[in-house]
Amino acid sequence: MGILIVDDSEHVHTQLRFFLTSSGYQKLTFAESAAEAYACLEIDSPQPAADKFDLILMDIMMPDIDGIEACRRIKKCADFKDIPIIMVTGKTDIEYLQIAFSEGAVDYITKPINKVELLARVRSVLRLKHEIDHRKSREKELIEVTRQLEAANQMLLQLSFSDALTGVANRRSFEKIYSKEWGRVARHSRPISLIMIDIDYFKLYNDTYGHPQGDVCLKQVAKALRDALKRPGDVVARYGGEEFVIVLPDTDTEGACQIAESIRVNIDTLRLEFKESLASNQVTVSMGISTTVPDINTLSDSLINSADKALYQAKSEGRNRVKISQDNVT
Repeated sequence: MGILIVDDSEHVHTQLRFFLTSSGYQKLTFAESAAEAYACLEIDSPQPAADKFDLILMDIMMPDIDGIEACRRIKKCADFKDIPIIMVTGKTDIEYLQIAFSEGAVDYITKPINKVELLARVRSVLRLKHEIDHRKSREKELIEVTRQLEAANQMLLQLSFSDALTGVANRRSFEKIYSKEWGRVARHSRPISLIMIDIDYFKLYNDTYGHPQGDVCLKQVAKALRDALKRPGDVVARYGGEEFVIVLPDTDTEGACQIAESIRVNIDTLRLEFKESLASNQVTVSMGISTTVPDINTLSDSLINSADKALYQAKSEGRNRVKISQDNVT
């Protein structure tokens, strides 16, 4: 444990060195003035030497800067707020000592120095310092554990609302987002559109190229869908298997068709070979679009059902195409 001794008397230095080293305290640093003490503490440095000392023994009566002023200066530095300062003094006036305590001193030792008194007070203060350091260490550990738990919980929450394979929203997340957006647009009489998307002949793709390549296909298609979206409020979700759904709040049919065209271009750009497909020689998708301006009496499932019907119609007409629901109101 490091102890800084600040006293302008060489005799006091010798006496304290003898008393402390004979009792096992070997890491002693001596300063003859407050200025030397500041230098030892590197108090004006961007990184003060706070870890170097566990205790400061400070003479009250020193030339230029007395111990009380030095104590005040040291305690103003946040790095030293937990380092105890014991005043060494021949003055025992209560008012004088009260000033020292008010500036941050925790105890005092009278001159001439008594070894038993010195060691008792030093042990007591260092024991308290050790307990404070241990508590702070535990608090830091608990803060770090709490931070890690919060990060883990955030990740778990994200995973619970994300599709593990594709990274887009999962079915559960879609239902939550869709319900929220449906209520919002219904309150403001705003349009909302859904695009239901299905990868054409995906089972045949899996049978032909294997499930690992099928997973690659799903991830690439999901990214192509996500890249087609222009606004933060637009959401793509994996609805199930090879089927995806896109929620487009505040979007009419024309806007939804523009998104669908961007999706078609993105999928075409992938150039995912699929010679066995009955729709093309590469991976394609079929899409069904439905749009409505809901009110509080409209069931949210109605838009999903009409988009799904439009998708079924696109598939029944040969796939690799977009169909707009006949139930559209805008």
